[in-house]
Amino acid sequence: MNGKESIVHSKKVPAGQSGEMLKLSREDAGWDWMSFSVRRLNSGESYQTSTGKDEAVFVILGGRCLADWGEGQRSIGKRKNVFDGFPYALYLPAGSQVNFQGETVCEFAECRVPSEAELAPKLITPSDVVSSLRGGGNVSRQIVDVIRPDFPADKLVVVEVYTPGGNWSSYPPHKHDLHNPPKEVDLDEIYYYRIEQPEGFAFQHLYSPGRSSELTLRPKDGDVVLVRSGYHPVVAGPGYDVYYLNCLAGSSRTLAVTEDASHVWIRDTWKETDPRLPLVKG
Repeated sequence: MNGKESIVHSKKVPAGQSGEMLKLSREDAGWDWMSFSVRRLNSGESYQTSTGKDEAVFVILGGRCLADWGEGQRSIGKRKNVFDGFPYALYLPAGSQVNFQGETVCEFAECRVPSEAELAPKLITPSDVVSSLRGGGNVSRQIVDVIRPDFPADKLVVVEVYTPGGNWSSYPPHKHDLHNPPKEVDLDEIYYYRIEQPEGFAFQHLYSPGRSSELTLRPKDGDVVLVRSGYHPVVAGPGYDVYYLNCLAGSSRTLAVTEDASHVWIRDTWKETDPRLPLVKG
C-alpha cells in the first residue's frame, strides 16, 4: 500500500471557471467497482451524459441546476456548499440519460458502478435523507444517509459525514474487506473530502489487521482517499470542520463491518455528544 495508490488530488479550477475538478475511473483506481468524478458548471452551461452499463448517483455539492432525465426539467439543488444543508441527489439506473444545466454556479459529484439491474430513476431531496448523530465526546460526528441499503439501487450506498474540528470519525476503526455475512461484507469505499478553509486538513490512517501494512494520509479540500481493505479511521484537524462523501460498493449492500477489537473499549467512555453537532440541518 502506498500514497500514490490511495489518495487522489483534485484539479484546482480557479474561481469563475468551470470544468472537471476530479476524475477517477475504475481502471485508475485499480478495482472492479466505482468510478468517481466532480464537476463544476457555471450558470447556463450544460453537461449531458448517459449511464450506459452503470448505475450512477449525482450528488449536488453546492448551487442549483436544471436536470432532465426523461421526466421533464427539474430545478435541483439548494445549499450553497456542503456545509450549508442537506443534499439533493439523483439516482439513475443503467441505460439512462441526463442533462444538467447550471442555474447558478453548481458543483456535483458523480459515482458509477457496473449494473444490469432494471430499476427506476429517483430524485432524492433534502427531506428524503436521514440525519443522525453517532459516537460521543471527541468521537462525535453527524451522519447523513443519502442512499441507504434499503434504497432501491443495485450496488451503491452513499453517505455524507460531518466531523467537527479535532474529532475522530470512522471510529472505533472498522474494516469491510471480507465477504463473511452477516458479520462482514466486502466493500470498496471512496472518501471525498471538502473543507471550508483552504489551509484545513484531516488525517486518515489505513492499516491492516496485525499492522503488516500501515499508511497515514493527509487529505485536504477536494482530495479523494480510496479504501480497498483494512481499517481506516479519520481525525479532523483542530479548528477545521471536515466533510466527506462516502460511496461504497461491493459484494453486498449491507453495511456489516468488523471493528478493531483493540479499540472498542472507547465506547464505554462516551457520555455526551459534542454540542457543536449537528453541523448542518435540512
